[in-house]
Amino acid sequence: MTVEKLFDHPLYRRFGSFVRGEAPVLAAVAIIGGLVLAFLGVAELVHEGEIEAFDHAVLAMFHQGNAAGGIAATGWFAEMVRDITALGSFVLLTLIFIGVVGYLWMARIRGAAILVAVSVLGGSLLSNLLKAGYNRPRPDIAYAAEQFTASFPSGHALLSAVTYLTLGALLARFAPSRRLRYFSLGAAIFITLIVGLSRLYLGVHYPSDVIAGWSLGAAWALLCSTVALVMQRRGTVETPTDEKEVGPTR
Repeated sequence: MTVEKLFDHPLYRRFGSFVRGEAPVLAAVAIIGGLVLAFLGVAELVHEGEIEAFDHAVLAMFHQGNAAGGIAATGWFAEMVRDITALGSFVLLTLIFIGVVGYLWMARIRGAAILVAVSVLGGSLLSNLLKAGYNRPRPDIAYAAEQFTASFPSGHALLSAVTYLTLGALLARFAPSRRLRYFSLGAAIFITLIVGLSRLYLGVHYPSDVIAGWSLGAAWALLCSTVALVMQRRGTVETPTDEKEVGPTR
């Protein structure tokens, strides 16, 4: 059989169609499953108390040899870290959420607006339920501000992953080039990572809290984006190019 005949074979065409269509969805499902398993594994270690040595060892790398106030309790770098950690705060993420959903809804890209709303609100509910369920005390070296919620999982890590990764995926859908798509996703991942690391620097979370928050937040954001992609392919929601600007009538 020649190469040309092989490419024209119905089985090859069917396989190519599968790779272009369903394989990315299956890959996303596999990644989601891996992230959920990572969260459950960390949660089990936290519940059994088998990760405390790791948590304290990592925190000691940030805080060892410093006074009770933690590392660099004053100075420009500490202020910068506080600004970074604010990127994952409930207030700022709520403002971003309202602004983005409002803009998308008024622009009549309502499928994307619903995606962001479900992703962020669902992630927030998930974070609160898990915090109440595990009720893990905060580290005793925290100095940044008074904390009102439990430690596990990190709400900043979880919600920043949910919000920024969802928005990064949304921007990637609109991006006119592959380079811009990679930039959008890369920027979202970078912000998510530095917010989580800032929680360790400030001593308000254990490393396992942050890892669990990252894992579950990324899983939830990817799940919502995958569901939206499947619905888009089935014509249930609009694509970003479906909406046309309607000019004034004369």
